Order: sequence, then structure tokens, then C-alpha cells
Amino acid sequence: MLFGKYVNKFYTKYFWFFFFGVIALIVVDYFQLLIPEIFGNIIDSVDNGSIFNDKSILNTAITWIGAIAVIMFTGRFTWRYCIFGVGVRIEADMRDMMFSHSEKLSYSYYKKHKTGALMALYTNDLQTIRAFFGQGTIMLIDFIFLGAIALVKMFILNWALTLITLIPAVGIGVASLFLGQKMENKFAIRQKAYEDLSDFTQENFTGISVIKAFVKEEEEKSAFTQINKDNYNKNMAFLRYYMILNVAITLILNLIISFLFAGGVYLIKGTTLDFSIGDLTAFVSYFNSLTWPMMAIGQLINLRSQAKASLIRVSELLDEAPEIVDNEIVDSQIEGKIEFNHLSFKYNDADEDILKDITFTINKGQMVGILGKTGSGKSTLVDLLLRLYNVPNNSILLDDKDIMKLPYKKVRESIGYVPQDNFLFSDTVRNNIAFAFDGDVDDKEIIKSATLSDVHDNIVEFQHGYQTILGERGVTLSGGQKQRVSIARALLKNPPIMIFDDSVSAVDTKTEEKILSNLKSLRKGKTTIMVSHRISTVKDLDLIILLDEGKIVGIGNNESLLKDNKLYQEMVRLQTLEAEVNSND
Repeated sequence: MLFGKYVNKFYTKYFWFFFFGVIALIVVDYFQLLIPEIFGNIIDSVDNGSIFNDKSILNTAITWIGAIAVIMFTGRFTWRYCIFGVGVRIEADMRDMMFSHSEKLSYSYYKKHKTGALMALYTNDLQTIRAFFGQGTIMLIDFIFLGAIALVKMFILNWALTLITLIPAVGIGVASLFLGQKMENKFAIRQKAYEDLSDFTQENFTGISVIKAFVKEEEEKSAFTQINKDNYNKNMAFLRYYMILNVAITLILNLIISFLFAGGVYLIKGTTLDFSIGDLTAFVSYFNSLTWPMMAIGQLINLRSQAKASLIRVSELLDEAPEIVDNEIVDSQIEGKIEFNHLSFKYNDADEDILKDITFTINKGQMVGILGKTGSGKSTLVDLLLRLYNVPNNSILLDDKDIMKLPYKKVRESIGYVPQDNFLFSDTVRNNIAFAFDGDVDDKEIIKSATLSDVHDNIVEFQHGYQTILGERGVTLSGGQKQRVSIARALLKNPPIMIFDDSVSAVDTKTEEKILSNLKSLRKGKTTIMVSHRISTVKDLDLIILLDEGKIVGIGNNESLLKDNKLYQEMVRLQTLEAEVNSND
């Protein structure tokens, strides 16, 4: 059997499925072994001529065979439904468990683990575990009960012949145990190769536009061929052990059957033992029934090796502890005041601080711009506000409460977020805008949000309007349209705090001005943060916080920074020059 802290509970949860499935399988095993005895009796009756004198012998045999057929049909349906059904149920339960846990894991976990590797856990590894609980249970029960019943009947017919046939079976068991450990290691290596293949394929499909733009199709095809070849080699290395085991078992079993016919003929003709042609036929049939349990033990060892390796990989995911948890909770209504108090922060794998001694205050209702060059730490600042990472105590305060003591779900529910990459789901435009809400949302409110983000006119031009299905990650929309749909999604939520992370960079200046004007009207009295590298986005806001290399190098409005801050002056000069060049073009 397969044991582990994440699967042990299923033996209790699905006990009755296991119970009735195993009972049905044992019943089938018992009755199917009555058939060789019936056929043996018929052959002996033909041999001694009694069947021709007594018609009831054949009638009784036919009746028994018919009854056994009905019992076996009913039993096989029952054990297939129960045992195979348990495998499917366990797979579904574990997938739910994994997905639920995956959503609790921190943002940093997904920066370290690739999507393809995670998808391999949800597909190949879970399918392997399902196969063990389904097919593996059948193999185990057949090995124990079908093998035991067949052996008893063989002993009754001829104990000496039975003992002789068991000698090779011991060798099969020893070889199976030895190769089983080898197969477990080879299977783990095979799964890793599949991960690499899945990672590469997923990454290529996601970045197909870049590959085409740089005419790198042939290079990527060559790289895929190498990874695919490695996957092939690892699979073949695993299959060699599997096939060696199965071929060896099959060869030994066929040799034993040949010996049985030779030995059986000798017993019939060369001794005075009571061993008839019907007995030989029944004995060979019992041994044939025994070959499945003997082969099943090899396959069971192989299957368990795979399932054990897969369970270890799945357990590594489930053992991963979420970094973001609620500790000492101070529940509070968040209204919009934000304070950074000498915050310094670095990622776990970084040597230096990304943010250094950040201190500033945003009052409720202010519209604030966070400005800086690429790599200055703007997006990190946003991630910390969303509580995607842990920060030192009292380094970030929301309404004078330590963010580390506020429920992280409450923090995120109080913030509307428009991300830099404008991620959209493969769903309708309407559902993407209404993503923050579980229940029905008034279509008028959705249209209002789309209008305020200046994307309504584009949406109504689509063939199905707001019911248009977007491609993966919103690929069917232009960059500007994706940004504005993301803005509409945040506006519909209308939280106390709104964060726009460089969210109007893909729209023209006129559209940007319209969106900012709508925001000033709609967000009056609520806190709004505009993260940008463009002066035009932040110049009319209440407060501008200027970052450079993780440090605050200026705080003020447009006028004060233009007067006193050299970095801000240089950014204004360069962006004004860039605008003039573009306008001349």
C-alpha cells in the first residue's frame, strides 16, 4: 500500500468503497476458479464415457457456468466502480488540496518554481497516484486472494507438482524487489525530464511573438529537440527495467507451463497416482490463473515505485509553508492613510537592500505619484503595500496600524490594484472587469467603469461586445486596451486605496489625460497612488515621491521639485525633449 500524511486519510474517507470493491473482487476471484474444476470434470466425463450416459452432467455444468458468468459480471462491475472510482476520487481530492494550498503560497514561491514543473505535479504525478489506488489495489488483492486460492486448489490436486512450480516464483519475487528500487529512482529522473520539457514548451508558447520577431524558430526547435531527446532517453532508461522485469516473469512462467504439461503427462501415464487428464487441465488452468498474480506483483512494485516518487514530489509542494500568515491580528477598518516608517527591504535571495530607509506619509484622500527610473524600487514598494512579502514590524502603517498585524486579506480587499503587466483571464470582457465580485454585478456599473477608463467605445465595437471571450492573458486586445480593461476592473472595486503600477504607459497622452481627469473626480476623498516613470502621469498630483536606486531623493509637488530637485529637473528635460522629437516625427 501507499502511505503518507497526505494520503492516509483517504483509506478512512473511502473505506466503504474499498470494502465493497475488495469483497466484490474476492468473490469474482473465487468463482472464476470454479470454472477449471467444471471443465476438468467435463473432460474426465468425456474420457470415461459417463457424460454420454448421463445428460445431467452436461446440464449441471452449463447451469453452473451460466450462474458464474452472472456473478462475475455483477462482481466486476462492482469492483471496477468502487476501486477505479476511488482512484479518481482521490486524484480529484488531492488536486483540490494542492490548488487550495498553492493559492496560499507566497509570491516568492512562484518566482522560484516554474509553471511547467508545477503543472507536471497536477497531471502526471496525480495520475500515477490515482493508478496505484485503482489498478494497484486490484493487483494487490489478486496477488493475495486469487494467488492463494489458486495455490490451495493446486496443492489439493498435486502438492509435489505445486512445490516445484513455486521455486521459480521465489526468484521472481527477489528480482522484483531488486528492480523495484531501481525503477523508483529512474521514475523520479523521468519525471524531472518531463518537468523540463513542460517548462520549455510553456515558455515558448507564452513568448511566441518574441521568437517570431527575432526569427528564432529554428534555434528554439533545435533546443526543443535536445530537451525532448533527453526526455526520451530518461523514459527509455525507466522502461528498460520495467521490460526486463516483465520479460523475465513471462519467460519463467512459460517455461513452468511447458514443464507442467511434461510432468502432468508423466503423472498420468507413469505413476499409479490418481491424476487424470481433467486434473491436468484444471491444474494448468489454475496455474494460468496464478500467472496474473505473479506478474501483478512485478507490476505492483513498479506502480508503487512510481506512485511513491510522485507522492514525494506532491508532498514537497504541500509541505511548503506559506510565508504570508496572520499573526497578532488587530482588526481595523482601513480608510486610506499610509505611512512608511524607515522601511528597508531585500528579497530572500538578494545580497543588498532593494529599498533603503523609506520614510513618507500619504494622507487619506491624497493622489500621490511614485516616480523613478526602471529598477528604482517602485514596484517593490507596491508589492509590500499589497502584503506580498513580510516586512519588519511597524515599518508600514495603514491608518496608524502595523500592516503586519492587520489581516492580510483585509489589507488586499481594501486596495484596488492595476498591475504593470495588466494580466487578464481567458474569459469574457465583462467577467474580467467584474473579477473582484463573487455575485452578480449591475451591467450599468460595469459600463460606467469601462467608460471612466476610456475603453467602453472599444468594447462595443467587438463582435460580441462585453461578452467577447479574450484569449490567454488577454492576447486578443492591444496593449492599451488591456491596460484600460485592467483599470476598469480596479475602478469597479472602488476601494479606499487604489494603486496604478505604471498602468497608463501603453496609452497615448490624450487618453492618459482623460483617465487621470476621471480618476480625480471619481476618487475624491479616497487614496490613489500612481506609480510611473513618466512625468506627465504624476505632475498634477497632490504629492510626488521620487525614488532612485531604492532611496527617496525627493518629496513634494511638481513645482517644488522643479525648483529644488536636480534629478526631477533632468527627467523633465529629457522627457520634454523626447516628446518634441516624437511630435516632429
